[in-house]
Amino acid sequence: MKKQFILLFSILLSFGIASISLAQPPKLKKKDLKAMKEARKQGKKMKKDGWNVAPGALPIEKSLERSWSMLLDYDEEGKKKYLDADGNAVAESKSAADLQALELAKLNLAGQIETQVAALIEASVANQQLTREEAASVTKVVAGSKNMIKNVINEVDPVYKVYREVGRKNIEVQLKIFYDRENAMNGAKKVIRNKLEEETNIIHEKLDNILDLK
Repeated sequence: MKKQFILLFSILLSFGIASISLAQPPKLKKKDLKAMKEARKQGKKMKKDGWNVAPGALPIEKSLERSWSMLLDYDEEGKKKYLDADGNAVAESKSAADLQALELAKLNLAGQIETQVAALIEASVANQQLTREEAASVTKVVAGSKNMIKNVINEVDPVYKVYREVGRKNIEVQLKIFYDRENAMNGAKKVIRNKLEEETNIIHEKLDNILDLK
């Protein structure tokens, strides 16, 4: 009985080892392979140009790999899943340069969102039978929405951030941020709708239709 148990255990153990050895690691997606390739190429150039990361941060190549992966990420409709924006600043300290670069990146991002929302609204206004005055009010509010949109963008951490010394005292910072496109568009539409509700007499139903809000 003991011999049979040992034999059975040996068979199961050998089968388990065989199963483990036959298991293959998951294949990388095409976009991930491209991200790795572009990250290595870009990282090499950036290091040559004097860029480096802060102590304790991910290596340049790893940060760039994540950045490229997000740049190459598309949704089911073939649209980019994330909006991205760059920020660059020079200051006497890292913290000051960080703040300036992030602010510029958020303004850049808000400008992209404003442009995309404006295009959607322009196409929608013609179908809503607005008066000339109502259409002008919508156009005016949308054109001045950049700072409003920037203020509703949630806290966003840079996917990568690099530094290099400039001259004797200054530090240059370069960073890139990403924001989910769908969330960005919905947030922008809501803040524009609130502004239109404050400044115009356009009925709620028309506002919802113009902004494609359900």
